Amino acid sequence: MADDQRGRPSGSRSGRGRGPRQRSAQAPAQRARRGDPARDTAYAVMRAVADGGYANLVLPKALRTAGLHGRDAGFATELTYGTLRMQGLYDAMLDAAVDPPGRSIDPTVRDILRLGAHQLLAMRVPDHAAVSATVALARQHVGTGAGGFVNAVLRRVSERSRQEWLELVEASTTDPVERLALTHSHPAWIVRALRAALIGHGSSTAESVDTDLVALLEEHNRAAAPALVARPGLGAEVELERAGATPDETAPTAWVMPSGDPGGLAVVRDGRAAVQDAGSQLLALALASVPVDGDAEPESWLDLCAGPGGKAGLLGAVAAQRGATLRANEVQPHRADLVRNTLAAVRHAHPGTVTVTVDDGREVGESDRGHYQRVLVDAPCTGLGALRRRPEARWRRTPKDLAELGPLQRDLLASAIEATATGGVVLYSTCSPHLAETQFVVQDVLRTRPDVTLEDVRPLLLDRAGTPLPDTGPGPTAQLWPHRHGTDGMFLALLRVG
Repeated sequence: MADDQRGRPSGSRSGRGRGPRQRSAQAPAQRARRGDPARDTAYAVMRAVADGGYANLVLPKALRTAGLHGRDAGFATELTYGTLRMQGLYDAMLDAAVDPPGRSIDPTVRDILRLGAHQLLAMRVPDHAAVSATVALARQHVGTGAGGFVNAVLRRVSERSRQEWLELVEASTTDPVERLALTHSHPAWIVRALRAALIGHGSSTAESVDTDLVALLEEHNRAAAPALVARPGLGAEVELERAGATPDETAPTAWVMPSGDPGGLAVVRDGRAAVQDAGSQLLALALASVPVDGDAEPESWLDLCAGPGGKAGLLGAVAAQRGATLRANEVQPHRADLVRNTLAAVRHAHPGTVTVTVDDGREVGESDRGHYQRVLVDAPCTGLGALRRRPEARWRRTPKDLAELGPLQRDLLASAIEATATGGVVLYSTCSPHLAETQFVVQDVLRTRPDVTLEDVRPLLLDRAGTPLPDTGPGPTAQLWPHRHGTDGMFLALLRVG
């Protein structure tokens, strides 16, 4: 990157939209030496994510620990999630802004620089405040030397508008996928996989796929309003409405919380409602609504991979209304404990309806052969359909994960089929549109089971008005999309045994 004689990056300052950049009048030694609580909380979450944590779990606890509410909590949330989403783009910008370009940056300092870049380029924070507060974070958590480095780099970042930075980093490659990956801050392999998935699920044509792909990538970078489920028969709806939530038209049990922390609601804390994407609700309701053959009374249902319990919570509530029983199985004991906690309200209201077990789902088919009328296999997957809500997943996952998860997904589906009674159904789902986790898994298992048929699941995906969701693909499987349905990218396949 060329510099002018004053050591600043050269380039036009026109067309910025935000007006002239306002530098801090303070020298670094005069600035604050401690970050403010909101930025400090965002930094703590970033470091926890770097250590393997999940932002959606870490951030609410961090906000409560810091005592942040209202605008401060909103600022910390946007700063955290926005930085995590856009860190690929910001890294490319920062690598161009350091001297010399591309020099190594300590991971802790890089997180601080990412937070500063997001304030400068994507939030309504004056430049001097963004730089000063970020320098204070560096001084507090790393040291004075780091503060000086952060100050120098962010001053360079502030010399260009977001659009100017986009043009600069896009010029580093002529590959159209790489350019999309940079612009929309996704790893290139994920961009390629999503493009293939849009075509493979019949959602896009070769002519329209690039437009759809851009819309999907853009949707991944928008904040999703907190989605909740009102578990049927537990009286959650009235309290959600009183708390300001509104019915979501996407699913009959879905609600939207426009602002605030859903975890603070009593109806969520006691388990009558829960935070859950509408797409996840749709698949549980679809399994519960499909007709099954046989005269089993009561019906026995199975959630083969139940942890942490969200879908089991909805299935259990519906099972109670239908006089059925549900086995919620989880292979890991600590996740089984989460399932028990999630199902506490259902189990209290309807004793004996739900049983939580700890078993390897791959072995349930042999030990409980032909026992269940309805089986859910919400298989472990890469989570590429939930990048709006779990932005860190895009940076953690690699193509190697697909190779490791594929055999497990096939074994779980095969076990579920074994556990299903003749005339019963299995719903296979993933929160990923990747063809290796969806269509290919189902096709491979069906080749070994001529007694199993694939049925059209699309008519079962009903919105609040009872109308099937549009644009879920040509069938018989269905694929939900964030940019089309406002849900996570859930895949569903319905299989009938015998």
